[in-house]
Amino acid sequence: MKVNVVKNILDANDRIAMENRQRFDQCGLFAINLMSSPGAGKTTLLEEMGKGLKNRFKIGVIEGDIQSTIDAERVAKAGLAAVQIETDGACHLDANMIKSSLESLTLDALDLLVIENVGNLVCPAEFNTGEHAKVMLLSVAEGDDKPLKYPLMFRESKVLLISKIDLLPHVRCDVEMIRKTAKGLNPTIRIIEISSYTGQGLDEWHDWLAGQIATHSTHREE
Repeated sequence: MKVNVVKNILDANDRIAMENRQRFDQCGLFAINLMSSPGAGKTTLLEEMGKGLKNRFKIGVIEGDIQSTIDAERVAKAGLAAVQIETDGACHLDANMIKSSLESLTLDALDLLVIENVGNLVCPAEFNTGEHAKVMLLSVAEGDDKPLKYPLMFRESKVLLISKIDLLPHVRCDVEMIRKTAKGLNPTIRIIEISSYTGQGLDEWHDWLAGQIATHSTHREE
């Protein structure tokens, strides 16, 4: 019975996710689901994206947190359109939560929508929100064993951002092991090493986003 209930929940979520994706496509909007454990640097990355991209693209952010609006306030201060979802204990965002928040954003005016998921390495990978790509942030401070412990995250993500690379001299982390294990789980995953503190890798990340935005903006140009 439990298996059937879980399947029904995921099926219902996928139907709503498809509706969300159709809305994004109709608007010529590229959407990503940004996932990580707590403290990996998602919000700081968004602040840097605001600095580096806001003059080129219109970016909206849906912030998912169990409580508080701290991250949404930081993102808005960086010049990005922000909507807050407080999950009241839920460990992930689902398609229906995203659907309910879309009316607070002017989707036709956006080029990129970032869904900043709740900090968690398990549940967010299981729930489709309608995004075009799942992007995972893994900080070097978390260690190099995470691909082995949480393989679904790496299988589902199109991009792996290895963050806080500036801390490597101070932590025990084998980046090459992360790369090898992640590629073993997902041979097509794009891996970019970044530091929001020094700026390392951010140009490569921004260029990847710009390419995806261009690909998905065809409808708007027509």
